[in-house]
Amino acid sequence: MNHFWIAMIPAYQPTEQLISLVQEAKSQGFQVVVINDGSNADTNDIFASTARFGTVLRHTENMGKGQAIKTGLSFIQSQYPADCTVVTLDADGQHRIADAKRICKVAQNHPDALVLGSRRLKENVPLRSRFGNTITRFVYRISTGQRVWDTQTGLRAFSARLIPQLLSIPGERYEYEMNVLLTCSRIGIPILEEEIETIYIDGNASSHFDTVKDSWRVYKEILKFSAASLISFLVDYGLYSILTLCTSGLGNAPSILVSNVGAKIVSASVNYTINRKLVFQSKAHVVRSAVQYAALAAVILIGNTIVLSVLTDYLGVNRYAAKLITELLFFLMSWLVQRKVIIRTGKNAEKSK
Repeated sequence: MNHFWIAMIPAYQPTEQLISLVQEAKSQGFQVVVINDGSNADTNDIFASTARFGTVLRHTENMGKGQAIKTGLSFIQSQYPADCTVVTLDADGQHRIADAKRICKVAQNHPDALVLGSRRLKENVPLRSRFGNTITRFVYRISTGQRVWDTQTGLRAFSARLIPQLLSIPGERYEYEMNVLLTCSRIGIPILEEEIETIYIDGNASSHFDTVKDSWRVYKEILKFSAASLISFLVDYGLYSILTLCTSGLGNAPSILVSNVGAKIVSASVNYTINRKLVFQSKAHVVRSAVQYAALAAVILIGNTIVLSVLTDYLGVNRYAAKLITELLFFLMSWLVQRKVIIRTGKNAEKSK
């Protein structure tokens, strides 16, 4: 091994599985950094045994997995060279050291990337884990336009040169790992996946994941885009409904045209502002992106109005139901163009200034 490989393990209330894990990691050439995240006194002997094989850092109280990871990253940044490779493992023994070595090799060859140990979650997987990963995988795909099979894996490898970016990412508990994936997508850090063995010990009974609280923390960030779109839709549909009532005397076709155009202009402005400032956190040039967005909005408005007119005038669909159908059809196209062309993020955005 030409440079350091560091196994970083956040641990809260671990079992003796932790001792076996760090012992094997050490025997396979890893430097070991364990973070005791405020575990109680019953685990003192376990951490004392662990300290024979590496460094044990300690929080005086439980601060959450995200903060434990940041504590470990800060220590590694101060004690090891920037070209070393770091791999995070869960303390419950559900990651194989052989898999950790495999993804470290990939990370060493791709020092600008985040490498995930991806479980395929096919057999003998607890329902909670299978369901949770399916949901987060889908919402992450919708929110970023990027495919990641295992969004919840704790086995992740990366070059220590990425530590400054990782330390700047918000989150103290389980949401931190999802925020890492979202941020990597935004700032242009490649995400690579290597398939690993799926291991669940006793149905994942040792997990400290709180289904309600931690799920909310995880999903909160990736639902921002959906919330922004919902707000824009409510503005659009509300104004459309009001304007159709106010312009009903003009006749069906003129009323729908005026109502749809007026509502679209306002809602498009709201949508652009929210997506730029809150969702994609774009650094693209504001005038250029605004002009591009206006062009997109104009194209969508024309197509939207044509579809709406066909539904109401030729197919006899109720004008309010027709509006709902039309908006659903154009939602995906609008988002894809914004994500890929207009609201650029990270490295590409910086180049456009």
